[in-house]
Amino acid sequence: MAQRATIPMILALLVTTLGFVTVLLAQEQQQASPPLIYGGAYAGMMAALYLAVRLWLPHADALLMPLMTLLTGVGLIMIYRLTLSDESEAGLATTQVVWILAGSLALLLVVFLFRNYHRLLDYKYLLALVAFILIGSTFTPLGYEVNGARLWVSIGPVNFQPSEFARIALIVFFAGYLAEKRDVLAATSRTFMGIQFPSIKYFGPVALVWGISVGLLTFERDLGSSLLFFAVPLLMIYIATGRAAYILVGSLLFAAGAYVSYFLFSHVRVRVAAWVDPWADPDLQGFQILQSLFSISDGGLTGTGLGEGYAGRIPEVHTDFIFSAIANELGLLGATALLLTFLIFVYRGMKIALLSGDDASKLLAGGLTAMFAIQTLVIIGGVTKAIPLTGITLPFVSYGGSSVVGNFILVGLLLVVSERAGRRAREEGSGGRAA
Repeated sequence: MAQRATIPMILALLVTTLGFVTVLLAQEQQQASPPLIYGGAYAGMMAALYLAVRLWLPHADALLMPLMTLLTGVGLIMIYRLTLSDESEAGLATTQVVWILAGSLALLLVVFLFRNYHRLLDYKYLLALVAFILIGSTFTPLGYEVNGARLWVSIGPVNFQPSEFARIALIVFFAGYLAEKRDVLAATSRTFMGIQFPSIKYFGPVALVWGISVGLLTFERDLGSSLLFFAVPLLMIYIATGRAAYILVGSLLFAAGAYVSYFLFSHVRVRVAAWVDPWADPDLQGFQILQSLFSISDGGLTGTGLGEGYAGRIPEVHTDFIFSAIANELGLLGATALLLTFLIFVYRGMKIALLSGDDASKLLAGGLTAMFAIQTLVIIGGVTKAIPLTGITLPFVSYGGSSVVGNFILVGLLLVVSERAGRRAREEGSGGRAA
């Protein structure tokens, strides 16, 4: 079993190392130290993290760490390559390495402190309060606005997005609350227009948390996070109760909110206009999405080659549009391989939820995985013009400290849930480890 767990990790590290070597060979000015230093530091960091996790959580899902290592490594390679020729952004790869280190420490802290993760569920209301404080902190003097969205907080030299951590706190809250009130939420006390609803006294706390979250994020004008805060709790309620009425009513509420936001906020109208017809203003509003489509098309089947593409002309390519750069330089085959990696991660997360022995664990693992999956679909849909751009990052791959640390925490929680599920399966003699 140890061998089965180790081989995927070795392959992930080899792919990352090969990527840095390829970027080195593609450089016009040969600089051997920087890419090899980045590659070596990353490989050593992730290998040490993997060994620590396998030591502390021997029954946890063995594929989560290799998948995370591969996705984060591909992102680091692309960030280094895209910022190599721009002196103003040359330090972004170094900053990303620092954030990966911070994320690794956060993951280890979660594993060390919350192997009995049910202790977190006991403080679900406190975590909901923490989530509100985090979101509300952007309205304090510490908060500031970037690209029309007020979602950043600056504390000394550290700038971060509180919503990245508030999402996780609210998922823990919903997992604990829905597991506790599952039966009464599934039961119906009244019917309206053919739709059955539970008693308002049980649905009230969920609606309050949901409404305040969406309301705060609306004022922040952060479309991507608003969608995640709205969709993930809705899916968790459906998983807990099996009532399709929640999906129907929630979808109608979201559609109404999106319609109102279109008329209230100019940046929403800009993004919708760029999505509907980017050629109407190809030099300004439609520039990003058009350059994204050109880059993806230029990549063809096999790509232009790592370090040889032109996706760097896309504004903010290392954050919102990094998938376009990957499709440009690695082609359809490379982009598909990346999507399959995301798909396998989602599959493993859902498997952890199914193998968990109690409702709270199922909801926690399912909610975290649903958030990861929706975020991936939304950003890839945005850069391929399937849906309007929302301004969120591609998990693990895009540049961004808050996103990296938040996703490492997400993996840490999935690992501790899978550890308990794997240990229970071994004790029952039903197949050993969850891996």
